[in-house]
Amino acid sequence: MSNITLDQASTIVDTALAKGRAMDLKPLTFAVLDAGGHMVAFKREDKSSLLRGDIASGKAWGSLGMGASTRTLGERAAGNPSFFSALSDLSGGKILTSPGGVLVQNQDGDVIGAVGASGDTGANDEACVIAGIEAAGLVAII
Repeated sequence: MSNITLDQASTIVDTALAKGRAMDLKPLTFAVLDAGGHMVAFKREDKSSLLRGDIASGKAWGSLGMGASTRTLGERAAGNPSFFSALSDLSGGKILTSPGGVLVQNQDGDVIGAVGASGDTGANDEACVIAGIEAAGLVAII
């Protein structure tokens, strides 16, 4: 199984943070997980609130665990809330369905990890993540 590297994860997080500053967003937090769900990189901006790390990790973990972006999961949850409530229980509350969790694919089409962001709106979190993934030469699965 191919995994995201530390170098790629660092590029993702640093680019995503720069994108957030360029957009003048609220303080952001980013979590990058490998294909096995293990943390590869994590950064939290100054003044980012207490739960942002858990939220960013939950977005990445949920995306990886369900094989879809959290934007897609949110759309599915709207049509099947009881299933997603059960998923939340089964995962110990780790699965989140707000935009900002994105799968990462290499150029061969393999999912090699996921990135989650928290701090601003879901759409803005997601935009920063996508910018970071693309800067690392990888593919964002939205």
